[in-house]
Amino acid sequence: MPGIKRVAVIGAGPAGAIAVDALAQEQAFDVIRVFERREKVGGCWVQDPAHRSPQLPDFKTLASRTADKPHDIPSSLPTYVPRSTQYRHDETSVYPLLETNIDYHTMEFSQEPIPVKQTSRSIQRHGPSTPFRHHTVVQEYIEGLLDRKGYKDFVECGVTVERVEKVNGSWKLTLRKAGSERDYWWAEEFDAVVVASGHYTVPHVPYIDGLEEFASAYPGSVEHSKGYRGAEKYRQKNVVVIGASVSGMDIARDLIGVAQHPVNAVVRGKWHPYFGKSAFDHTDIKTRSAIKRIESTGGRRTIFFEDGSHIDNVDNIIFGTGYSWTLPFLPDFPVINNRLPGLYLHIFQRQDPTLAFVGAIAAGFTFKAFEWQAVLAARYFAGRVELPSIAEQEKWETDRIAVKGDGVPFTALYPNFEEYFETVRQLAGEPAPGQPGRRLPKFGKGWRELFDGGHQRRIEAWKKENEARSGAGNSIAVKARL
Repeated sequence: MPGIKRVAVIGAGPAGAIAVDALAQEQAFDVIRVFERREKVGGCWVQDPAHRSPQLPDFKTLASRTADKPHDIPSSLPTYVPRSTQYRHDETSVYPLLETNIDYHTMEFSQEPIPVKQTSRSIQRHGPSTPFRHHTVVQEYIEGLLDRKGYKDFVECGVTVERVEKVNGSWKLTLRKAGSERDYWWAEEFDAVVVASGHYTVPHVPYIDGLEEFASAYPGSVEHSKGYRGAEKYRQKNVVVIGASVSGMDIARDLIGVAQHPVNAVVRGKWHPYFGKSAFDHTDIKTRSAIKRIESTGGRRTIFFEDGSHIDNVDNIIFGTGYSWTLPFLPDFPVINNRLPGLYLHIFQRQDPTLAFVGAIAAGFTFKAFEWQAVLAARYFAGRVELPSIAEQEKWETDRIAVKGDGVPFTALYPNFEEYFETVRQLAGEPAPGQPGRRLPKFGKGWRELFDGGHQRRIEAWKKENEARSGAGNSIAVKARL
């Protein structure tokens, strides 16, 4: 793609950080600018101050996935205007004890190893060879990548990208930097844009009859896993956790021995493809069917389930029901069914591939996948590779919809990781000897074993804890009978 000299990167999390490295190593661009709305780099691995917690402002928009609205743009730029009060969902879901839930080897970029730093808690649960890393290690790892070679000079923190639009052949980015009393708005133009803003910021809370009334009657009683900051808040509370994915299982386990017995977990019989139901096979967790309605009139705090059962005196409801992918700064490219249509290989906007995405995929080898995507995008922007015809790109999407469906599963690389990695690597090619550019290795034969092995380590730890608790319970019961 000749003529690209100015590239903007939106977001300085893991996807944005590796995108900067890939772009810089091509040595083909005059300007690389990174805009990060948080105060530091790291994306969803940045821990918020204790006093800052996410809001659930409007249950209707959260349920319909329309909560993150585009910001109104001042009529003339640059300008100062009163500080914006529009809520942007920019907090992270990090809590103090959070660790990675997959083997760190399968997370690290191919040329930058993640440091071997283990917590005593992780060693206690998974042994001295624990493959899981504390969130601070991951955030420092991302920041360290940008520190190399002066990359951090490319990054401007505290800047929100409010609009991205094509104007007279260039991408115009409308930018806002918040001040204590006034915001500064301005615009910059680029030849290409990499969107690396992530999609774990706007909580999804499904519609449940009576939920909004319950939340209004008992302020603070309804939360999303994004706002979970540890178990102590729920001591001796009657808690219902909704969702059988990673956050739901982690929170339900964390509440054992702190919240009232049992911890109620709404799982609907849909188990996680990696972890199954082991996390919920604990005597202190009671699985529940889907919620039919919630009643809060007359002082009641009752949840009714579809199987006819109910729970009274509910104190807290925690939703571990995922996120909505929103792109409020790209109003011309609507997200549909929680995915962005028209992306070839989850990277290139088909009609205008100077708009590329790094990280528009579901879980699985995420950091490594970001690296492969970033290298291909950088190589294309540098004019060193060509993309297939529009017809072939359309066929790729049509064929994938036929297999995966037109929703979140479309973006999931699981289970055909190697096929995707090799497709991207072969299209990116390798730099010629002596030429600039980041090199991609072949998909490692042991990566999948490490990936699956990390999941098995967590499952085994849960099983041991389950058996220990069950054995203790049986012992107590025998002593009582004696």
